[in-house]
Amino acid sequence: MGLVEDFNSYRSKMNEKIMASDGLIVKRIFNLDTNAYAEGHLDVKSKELIGLTCSLVLRCDDCVKYHLGKCKEVGFTTNEVHEAMGVATLIGGTIVIPHLRRAFEFWEALQNV
Repeated sequence: MGLVEDFNSYRSKMNEKIMASDGLIVKRIFNLDTNAYAEGHLDVKSKELIGLTCSLVLRCDDCVKYHLGKCKEVGFTTNEVHEAMGVATLIGGTIVIPHLRRAFEFWEALQNV
């Protein structure tokens, strides 16, 4: 398996286990997260780009990978994603650079899926 497949497989497997538990609070958080990215005053593309950049600034590699996958699904180009990640790195500072490297690697892998 590759980088993208490994991430998606693990995420799906663990989400199933989480949802099978009786954790009402976590289930509600998952539901809120899903609904937050639905079409509203902002379109889905805008929300995914916000999710990507916030995740990069917060240095959450799993969130970055998830949002990169969504950015590909909704049709962002490599140049658009790279520019947004550049802004996120500016805002987050140089501590974001290791996460930026992994984000570039994952985006590149997504192009081959």
